[in-house]
Amino acid sequence: MTIFTKIIKGEIPSYKIAENEHFYAFLDIFPLVKGHTLVVPKSETDKFFDVSDELLQEWLVFAKPIANAIEKVVPCNRIGVSVVGLEVPHAHMHLIPINSADDMNFTRSKLKLSVEEFKEIQAQIIAAL
Repeated sequence: MTIFTKIIKGEIPSYKIAENEHFYAFLDIFPLVKGHTLVVPKSETDKFFDVSDELLQEWLVFAKPIANAIEKVVPCNRIGVSVVGLEVPHAHMHLIPINSADDMNFTRSKLKLSVEEFKEIQAQIIAAL
């Protein structure tokens, strides 16, 4: 069982943004920038392109309003989408508010946000959905 499955099942707390039958979106606790959100399928599949065609389509449709909400809340030029998938053997998509390509550089230091900051950005994104 991956850490993402434990988060989805509520065994590990998260700052949930949205959920449906197939997907779960939550704030990355090691964000590159405020509003950095992970979107994961509830089914455990290691590699992004091993996910079924149908689920890939649904994934983007599920992520779209979340990306739009993040963009309303976090000052940025757009929402970058990244699929790296090396950290956890469970396919996942990063939605990252960006102003330049460097904002998606995963080798950069991660932000350290307080619980209050996470809860505030979570509430703002949810309200914008």
